[in-house]
Amino acid sequence: MEKELVAYIAKALVDEPDRVEVNMIEGEKSTILELKVSPNDIGKVIGKHGRIAKAVRTILSAAATKTGKRVVLEILD
Repeated sequence: MEKELVAYIAKALVDEPDRVEVNMIEGEKSTILELKVSPNDIGKVIGKHGRIAKAVRTILSAAATKTGKRVVLEILD
């Protein structure tokens, strides 16, 4: 569910939604989500002073409380 949520939010923010990729790495206690977007769109996903990235991480952690796992979002360039 978290993977689809991140992909949905990222596609809404960027100019090239077809280049959005979310890779999920499952661990025992945590899950890492790697978000990859077009180099032209990286600023749109991070936002000024990282505000958009922080907001996406907040939404993600709220959605992950059901599973009891920690979810980490990494934005790759």
